[in-house]
Amino acid sequence: MTPQRITLITLGVDDLDRARAFYEALGWRPAEAEAGIVVFQLDGMALGLFGRAALAADQGRPEAELGTGAMTLAQNFPDRAGVNAAWEAALSAGARPMKPPQEVFWGGYSGYFADPDGHVWELAHNPFWPLDAKGRLTVPRSPPAS
Repeated sequence: MTPQRITLITLGVDDLDRARAFYEALGWRPAEAEAGIVVFQLDGMALGLFGRAALAADQGRPEAELGTGAMTLAQNFPDRAGVNAAWEAALSAGARPMKPPQEVFWGGYSGYFADPDGHVWELAHNPFWPLDAKGRLTVPRSPPAS
């Protein structure tokens, strides 16, 4: 059995300097930057930026098989104002808007953008998933089915 956690998300990027500049423009600061990789310390995990060709080689497969966009990275905020501020920061940093923040069918508020390499991010306020003082999410348990 493996623990139910993620400790590192690595994004394959075409241009490491461009990708680093994008995330730094969001206000993120690298914890580590060596030749070929940039790592941002997050709350209890890390986000790595790694050249796409190098990532493919590390995985032992052709670069053409990597692709992007089949998943979404997300940040939740305590209110709509936080979503809107993050949206503006992302666009100012060079993000490609996909869906501006708006009310959504499940009762929250969210929008989507893509980073310079096409990795999709969601910015959301979910009134049903409260955040603690540090912005950490704990998904409320659903009551057992009857």
